[in-house]
Formats: sequence, structure tokens, C-alpha cells
Amino acid sequence: MSLKYAVLAALLEGEASGYELSKIFDVSLANFWPATPQQLYRELERLAQDGLIEARVVRQERRPDKRLFTLTGAGREDLSAFAAVPPRRPTALRDELMVKIQAMDGADPAATRELIEERMSWSRGKVERYERIRDRLLDGRTEDEYLGEAERIGPYLTLLGGIAFEETNVRWCERALELLERRTAAG
Repeated sequence: MSLKYAVLAALLEGEASGYELSKIFDVSLANFWPATPQQLYRELERLAQDGLIEARVVRQERRPDKRLFTLTGAGREDLSAFAAVPPRRPTALRDELMVKIQAMDGADPAATRELIEERMSWSRGKVERYERIRDRLLDGRTEDEYLGEAERIGPYLTLLGGIAFEETNVRWCERALELLERRTAAG
């Protein structure tokens, strides 16, 4: 899949500037499709050239003009067609830390533990951030109330996927550290 569909999906939330889209990616899409601001701006240009989004310029005083992007009918149709087709292949884990762990035998055990602890800290931080986003989405409502009232539930479902992914990372880190400690104690 290309960045194209992630950008089109982000624009389902409504009109947004490139900067706002970058923030949307940081908050709601980064857990499954990260992108740099430079990648986003290049993709926005391509999508506009292809007629899948439209841009309008908003004049601002004391600041550069900004462009706001919206989906076109063709963009919505393309996104709907994409969403209806099953993924070509299942997700594959590509993780540099896993390669390092695979090659850790003979390495400094303290360095290995440090790498795992760093990952665990990172994942815990992401869980906390995603939980704050979830709380903002629910806005005091129960999950059932939210699901009954929300216009779109896709962002909520993907957020739950991100939470589950990072919680799994934390559990793996805890288990890996436990096993490393056991091995060290056994000598």
C-alpha cells in the first residue's frame, strides 16, 4: 500500500492543511502508517495532480498563506474501492531490534537489556499517549455511547489496534528481560 490511501483516509476527517495532516498522522495514523512531513507534502501534490484532492489557498496576515486540502468525489471513490479489497498479504514484522536480539549471543548482556528496556519505555509511552487520545475521543462517554453516536468508528478501531500492539510489545519486553535475568542467574 502506498501513502496515498493513508492520506486520503486522513482527509475523511475533513479539510486540513499539510501541517494539520502531519499532526493527524502523529496522533492517529502513526501507530500503523508513519510518514514524515516531507513525504506528506509530496503525496499531497501528487494527489492534487491526480484530481483525488482539491486545495484552496487561505490568505493569512503576518503568516504565509496556507493550503487546505479536501477529498474530491474521485478521491472518495478511489478510497472506497481500495477499502473494499482485501490486503494482498498479511502484515510482516520488520523490526531492527528483533534482528539485534536474534544476533545477541556473544554480545554484552547489559547492552541487550538496555535495548529491550528502551523499547519497553517507548512502548509504554505510546500506550499512555494512545490512551489519552482514546479519552479525548470518548469525551466522557462509554465506548457503547461513542460507537452509537460517532459518525466514523475507523479511527477508534485503529487506535485500539495501536494500543494492543504496544501492550504486546511491553509484555514481550517484560518476558524477554525475565528470561535474560534467569539465564544470567543460571550462569
